[in-house]
Amino acid sequence: MIVFVAGGTGTLGLPLVRALVAEGHTVTALTRSRSKGAEIDAIGARPAVADALDASALQTALQAARPTHVIHELTAIPRSGVRRASDLEPTNRLRTEGTRNLLRAAIAAGARRLVVGSFAPFSRDRARFAGAAAAAVQSMESQVLDAARAGTIEGVVLRYGLFYGWEAPSTATMVTMIRKRRLPVVRGDHGRLPIVHVTDAVRATILALERGQSGGSYDIVDDQAVSMTDIVRELATRIASASSRMPRRSTAASPAG
Repeated sequence: MIVFVAGGTGTLGLPLVRALVAEGHTVTALTRSRSKGAEIDAIGARPAVADALDASALQTALQAARPTHVIHELTAIPRSGVRRASDLEPTNRLRTEGTRNLLRAAIAAGARRLVVGSFAPFSRDRARFAGAAAAAVQSMESQVLDAARAGTIEGVVLRYGLFYGWEAPSTATMVTMIRKRRLPVVRGDHGRLPIVHVTDAVRATILALERGQSGGSYDIVDDQAVSMTDIVRELATRIASASSRMPRRSTAASPAG
Protein backbone atom coordinates (compact mmCIF):
# COMPACT_ATOMS: atom_id res chain seq x y z
CA MET A 1 0.00 0.00 0.00
CA ILE A 2 0.96 3.63 -0.46
CA VAL A 3 -0.24 5.25 2.75
CA PHE A 4 -0.61 8.91 3.71
CA VAL A 5 -0.88 9.44 7.48
CA ALA A 6 -2.31 12.82 8.45
CA GLY A 7 -1.17 13.45 11.99
CA GLY A 8 1.94 11.34 11.57
CA THR A 9 3.78 12.50 14.70
CA GLY A 10 1.01 12.21 17.28
CA THR A 11 0.43 9.69 20.07
CA LEU A 12 -0.87 7.11 17.60
CA GLY A 13 0.53 8.58 14.41
CA LEU A 14 4.22 7.98 15.04
CA PRO A 15 3.99 4.33 16.14
CA LEU A 16 1.53 3.76 13.31
CA VAL A 17 3.95 5.16 10.74
CA ARG A 18 6.73 3.03 12.24
CA ALA A 19 4.60 -0.13 12.01
CA LEU A 20 3.51 0.56 8.43
CA VAL A 21 7.10 1.08 7.32
CA ALA A 22 8.14 -2.14 9.10
CA GLU A 23 5.49 -4.03 7.11
CA GLY A 24 6.96 -2.76 3.85
CA HIS A 25 4.43 -0.09 2.90
CA THR A 26 5.38 3.23 1.31
CA VAL A 27 4.42 5.89 3.86
CA THR A 28 4.14 9.66 3.79
CA ALA A 29 3.51 11.32 7.16
CA LEU A 30 1.99 14.77 7.46
CA THR A 31 3.29 17.20 10.06
CA ARG A 32 2.94 20.94 10.56
CA SER A 33 6.47 21.17 11.95
CA ARG A 34 9.56 21.14 9.75
CA SER A 35 11.62 20.14 12.78
CA LYS A 36 9.72 16.85 12.99
CA GLY A 37 10.48 16.01 9.37
CA ALA A 38 13.83 14.52 10.38
CA GLU A 39 12.10 12.28 12.91
CA ILE A 40 9.77 10.96 10.21
CA ASP A 41 12.61 10.49 7.76
CA ALA A 42 14.64 8.59 10.38
CA ILE A 43 12.02 5.83 10.64
CA GLY A 44 11.85 5.34 6.89
CA ALA A 45 8.83 7.45 5.93
CA ARG A 46 8.56 10.55 3.77
CA PRO A 47 7.69 13.78 5.59
CA ALA A 48 5.09 16.16 4.17
CA VAL A 49 5.01 19.55 5.88
CA ALA A 50 1.64 21.29 5.66
CA ASP A 51 -1.23 22.55 7.80
CA ALA A 52 -4.39 20.48 7.36
CA LEU A 53 -6.40 23.69 7.67
CA ASP A 54 -4.67 25.01 4.54
CA ALA A 55 -6.68 23.25 1.83
CA SER A 56 -4.31 24.17 -1.00
CA ALA A 57 -1.16 23.05 0.81
CA LEU A 58 -2.81 19.82 1.88
CA GLN A 59 -3.95 19.05 -1.66
CA THR A 60 -0.42 19.64 -2.93
CA ALA A 61 0.94 17.20 -0.34
CA LEU A 62 -1.58 14.51 -1.31
CA GLN A 63 -0.95 14.99 -5.02
CA ALA A 64 2.78 14.52 -4.45
CA ALA A 65 2.26 11.36 -2.36
CA ARG A 66 -0.41 9.76 -4.62
CA PRO A 67 -1.57 7.42 -1.85
CA THR A 68 -3.84 4.42 -2.25
CA HIS A 69 -4.86 4.73 1.42
CA VAL A 70 -5.19 7.74 3.74
CA ILE A 71 -5.35 7.73 7.55
CA HIS A 72 -6.83 10.65 9.48
CA GLU A 73 -5.24 10.98 12.95
CA LEU A 74 -5.32 14.77 13.12
CA THR A 75 -5.54 16.21 16.64
CA ALA A 76 -3.99 19.10 18.55
CA ILE A 77 -4.53 17.92 22.12
CA PRO A 78 -2.07 19.32 24.70
CA ARG A 79 0.48 16.78 25.94
CA SER A 80 -0.69 17.43 29.49
CA GLY A 81 -4.24 16.46 28.53
CA VAL A 82 -7.54 18.31 28.24
CA ARG A 83 -8.35 20.44 31.28
CA ARG A 84 -10.86 22.89 29.85
CA ALA A 85 -13.16 23.15 26.84
CA SER A 86 -10.85 25.64 25.12
CA ASP A 87 -8.11 22.98 25.00
CA LEU A 88 -10.21 21.13 22.42
CA GLU A 89 -10.85 24.07 20.08
CA PRO A 90 -7.87 23.39 17.74
CA THR A 91 -8.83 19.70 17.55
CA ASN A 92 -12.44 20.62 16.85
CA ARG A 93 -11.30 22.60 13.81
CA LEU A 94 -9.20 19.69 12.59
CA ARG A 95 -12.21 17.37 12.93
CA THR A 96 -14.47 19.70 10.95
CA GLU A 97 -12.43 21.81 8.50
CA GLY A 98 -9.42 19.49 8.54
CA THR A 99 -11.56 16.47 7.70
CA ARG A 100 -13.24 18.36 4.86
CA ASN A 101 -9.88 19.37 3.41
CA LEU A 102 -8.36 15.91 3.80
CA LEU A 103 -11.37 14.16 2.29
CA ARG A 104 -11.39 16.39 -0.77
CA ALA A 105 -7.62 16.11 -1.23
CA ALA A 106 -7.69 12.31 -0.86
CA ILE A 107 -10.43 11.96 -3.48
CA ALA A 108 -8.65 14.35 -5.85
CA ALA A 109 -5.40 12.39 -5.45
CA GLY A 110 -7.14 9.15 -6.37
CA ALA A 111 -6.96 7.46 -2.95
CA ARG A 112 -9.13 4.36 -2.63
CA ARG A 113 -9.72 4.37 1.13
CA LEU A 114 -9.82 6.81 4.05
CA VAL A 115 -9.66 5.56 7.65
CA VAL A 116 -10.51 8.12 10.31
CA GLY A 117 -9.72 7.93 14.03
CA SER A 118 -12.67 8.92 16.21
CA PHE A 119 -13.62 8.70 19.90
CA ALA A 120 -15.20 5.63 21.53
CA PRO A 121 -16.70 7.33 24.64
CA PHE A 122 -18.77 9.56 22.33
CA SER A 123 -20.21 6.59 20.45
CA ARG A 124 -21.15 4.71 23.63
CA ASP A 125 -23.13 7.43 25.37
CA ARG A 126 -23.85 10.36 23.11
CA ALA A 127 -26.41 11.79 25.51
CA ARG A 128 -23.60 12.76 27.89
CA PHE A 129 -21.68 14.70 25.27
CA ALA A 130 -22.76 18.08 23.99
CA GLY A 131 -21.31 21.27 22.65
CA ALA A 132 -18.60 22.02 20.12
CA ALA A 133 -16.48 18.92 20.80
CA ALA A 134 -19.38 16.53 20.23
CA ALA A 135 -20.47 18.42 17.11
CA ALA A 136 -16.92 18.20 15.75
CA VAL A 137 -16.73 14.43 16.27
CA GLN A 138 -20.15 14.03 14.64
CA SER A 139 -19.08 16.16 11.69
CA MET A 140 -15.88 14.18 11.17
CA GLU A 141 -17.65 10.82 11.19
CA SER A 142 -20.55 12.01 9.04
CA GLN A 143 -18.30 13.49 6.35
CA VAL A 144 -16.40 10.22 5.93
CA LEU A 145 -19.43 7.91 6.10
CA ASP A 146 -21.44 10.12 3.73
CA ALA A 147 -18.59 9.95 1.20
CA ALA A 148 -18.53 6.16 1.56
CA ARG A 149 -22.28 5.93 0.93
CA ALA A 150 -21.92 8.18 -2.10
CA GLY A 151 -19.21 5.90 -3.46
CA THR A 152 -16.60 8.63 -3.84
CA ILE A 153 -14.14 6.87 -1.51
CA GLU A 154 -14.12 3.90 0.84
CA GLY A 155 -14.57 5.35 4.33
CA VAL A 156 -14.02 3.58 7.65
CA VAL A 157 -14.47 5.06 11.14
CA LEU A 158 -12.44 3.73 14.08
CA ARG A 159 -13.66 4.81 17.51
CA TYR A 160 -10.66 4.47 19.81
CA GLY A 161 -10.79 4.15 23.56
CA LEU A 162 -8.56 6.36 25.68
CA PHE A 163 -4.96 5.59 24.79
CA TYR A 164 -2.59 4.15 27.35
CA GLY A 165 0.97 2.83 27.21
CA TRP A 166 4.39 4.04 28.28
CA GLU A 167 4.68 6.07 25.05
CA ALA A 168 1.32 7.79 25.52
CA PRO A 169 1.67 11.37 26.86
CA SER A 170 -1.39 10.91 29.10
CA THR A 171 0.20 7.87 30.75
CA ALA A 172 3.52 9.68 31.18
CA THR A 173 1.73 12.62 32.82
CA MET A 174 -0.11 10.33 35.23
CA VAL A 175 3.11 8.49 36.14
CA THR A 176 4.78 11.81 37.00
CA MET A 177 1.82 12.85 39.15
CA ILE A 178 1.69 9.50 40.95
CA ARG A 179 5.40 9.65 41.75
CA LYS A 180 4.82 13.10 43.25
CA ARG A 181 1.72 11.80 45.11
CA ARG A 182 -0.48 14.32 43.34
CA LEU A 183 -3.00 11.96 41.75
CA PRO A 184 -5.70 10.92 44.23
CA VAL A 185 -7.77 7.77 44.35
CA VAL A 186 -11.50 8.53 44.37
CA ARG A 187 -13.61 6.43 46.71
CA GLY A 188 -16.74 4.94 45.18
CA ASP A 189 -15.56 5.60 41.63
CA HIS A 190 -18.05 3.67 39.51
CA GLY A 191 -17.24 5.34 36.20
CA ARG A 192 -16.31 3.10 33.29
CA LEU A 193 -13.95 4.29 30.57
CA PRO A 194 -13.19 2.46 27.32
CA ILE A 195 -9.42 2.23 26.93
CA VAL A 196 -6.97 0.75 24.43
CA HIS A 197 -3.23 0.21 24.42
CA VAL A 198 -1.42 2.20 21.74
CA THR A 199 0.06 -0.99 20.26
CA ASP A 200 -3.40 -2.55 19.88
CA ALA A 201 -4.77 0.63 18.32
CA VAL A 202 -1.96 0.61 15.77
CA ARG A 203 -2.67 -2.99 14.79
CA ALA A 204 -6.40 -2.38 14.50
CA THR A 205 -5.80 0.63 12.26
CA ILE A 206 -3.63 -1.38 9.87
CA LEU A 207 -6.29 -4.11 9.78
CA ALA A 208 -8.89 -1.48 8.92
CA LEU A 209 -6.77 -0.37 5.98
CA GLU A 210 -6.72 -3.93 4.69
CA ARG A 211 -10.06 -5.44 5.72
CA GLY A 212 -12.43 -2.85 7.16
CA GLN A 213 -15.85 -2.61 5.52
CA SER A 214 -16.43 0.65 3.71
CA GLY A 215 -19.12 2.64 5.52
CA GLY A 216 -18.41 0.69 8.72
CA SER A 217 -17.72 1.99 12.22
CA TYR A 218 -15.66 -0.03 14.71
CA ASP A 219 -15.04 0.42 18.43
CA ILE A 220 -11.31 -0.11 19.08
CA VAL A 221 -11.23 -0.81 22.82
CA ASP A 222 -10.01 -3.30 25.41
CA ASP A 223 -12.46 -6.04 26.36
CA GLN A 224 -13.08 -4.45 29.75
CA ALA A 225 -13.84 -0.84 30.65
CA VAL A 226 -12.21 0.56 33.79
CA SER A 227 -12.59 3.45 36.19
CA MET A 228 -10.02 6.21 36.55
CA THR A 229 -9.32 4.87 40.02
CA ASP A 230 -8.54 1.44 38.53
CA ILE A 231 -6.02 3.10 36.21
CA VAL A 232 -4.34 5.06 39.01
CA ARG A 233 -4.04 2.01 41.25
CA GLU A 234 -2.62 -0.18 38.46
CA LEU A 235 -0.04 2.45 37.53
CA ALA A 236 0.93 2.93 41.18
CA THR A 237 1.40 -0.83 41.57
CA ARG A 238 3.58 -1.06 38.48
CA ILE A 239 5.65 1.95 39.50
CA ALA A 240 6.22 0.49 42.96
CA SER A 241 7.15 -2.88 41.47
CA ALA A 242 9.61 -1.30 39.05
CA SER A 243 11.18 0.75 41.85
CA SER A 244 11.67 -2.33 44.02
CA ARG A 245 13.63 -4.04 41.24
CA MET A 246 16.04 -1.15 40.80
CA PRO A 247 19.48 -1.72 42.36
CA ARG A 248 20.03 0.28 45.51
CA ARG A 249 22.89 2.74 45.50
CA SER A 250 25.53 1.97 48.11
CA THR A 251 25.98 4.58 50.82
CA ALA A 252 29.31 3.12 51.98
CA ALA A 253 32.31 5.40 51.66
CA SER A 254 34.84 4.52 48.98
CA PRO A 255 38.25 3.50 50.22
CA ALA A 256 40.87 6.20 49.98
CA GLY A 257 43.33 5.73 47.24
